[in-house]
Amino acid sequence: MNDTRVRLRYLRQTIGLLFPGSGEARPYSLLPHPLLPRRLAPRAWWHPGGKVMVPTGGDTIETYLSEVLGTPVRVALHVRPARRANRKPILEARGPGGPVAFVKVGDTPRARELVAHEARTLGMLAEAPLKTVVAPAVLHHGSWRGLSVLALSPLPVRRGTPGEDLRTAAIHEISALGGNSGNGAPAGSGTPGEKSAPGGGKRFAWHGDFSPWNIAPGPDGRLLVWDWERFGTGVPLGFDALHHFFHRALRRMRPVTAARACLAQALPLLAPFGLSAGEARLTAVHYLAVLADRHAADGHEPLGPPATWLTPVVDSQEVLT
Repeated sequence: MNDTRVRLRYLRQTIGLLFPGSGEARPYSLLPHPLLPRRLAPRAWWHPGGKVMVPTGGDTIETYLSEVLGTPVRVALHVRPARRANRKPILEARGPGGPVAFVKVGDTPRARELVAHEARTLGMLAEAPLKTVVAPAVLHHGSWRGLSVLALSPLPVRRGTPGEDLRTAAIHEISALGGNSGNGAPAGSGTPGEKSAPGGGKRFAWHGDFSPWNIAPGPDGRLLVWDWERFGTGVPLGFDALHHFFHRALRRMRPVTAARACLAQALPLLAPFGLSAGEARLTAVHYLAVLADRHAADGHEPLGPPATWLTPVVDSQEVLT
């Protein structure tokens, strides 16, 4: 089954979950095109392709969000990729004046766990003296029809790639939330079901998914950072820098090649954090091992079995002997 068919099947299930009403259906559109479905949005006259009819009436996610956010909203639904362990309904809620909230819906035990973890993390960040990082604010966290609903403030995202200096400053600021500086979450409060890195040395925090698609330069020179559901503490300094590099590499390389590149580039990636060559290599191996543990905890192997992409890299390193 190809990706488009899997996305559309999941979309039909999600519509039934979020729009259980039996009233008159309203037209929506698949954007940017029905053959490349990425968003389901209220129909406009200029949208390509045919209509997707969505039920109204009764208790729908739109009526619930309108009530808790205090303004009438319509939602656009992200058509999620296939076979993601943490896949969940993601919505953009728009009111009469524009975007109101970015909404995550926990529809499985694992998704509810991650949504709750992100809500706690953002609550902690709201009290932290952040100077470089801008995170969303929690507008609402509650339960609707047995689903966990987290509504977050929309960030003023603009086009552009943040520079290395800004990314490094943000990673430093996030790392200080790990308990070494006396504020933030206590050490060991990692993402539910995820192991901390092995080895000795001080322990820091990391965003947990500091990927290119989860960050953007802000209009005031700070870094906008979202998707905090993988935030954790008790890891070596520099994990976020390695994660950013590795997931950029995965866009153009096979997983085992990207893992080898991550190890080869460990020193230049981690030198801004004061690590030596040996410390950088060890940290890179630990990062890759923690990522494999995450996939195991999720019951999902998006990179394939660790024996195919991780073991060849680990076996070549004398740092573990």
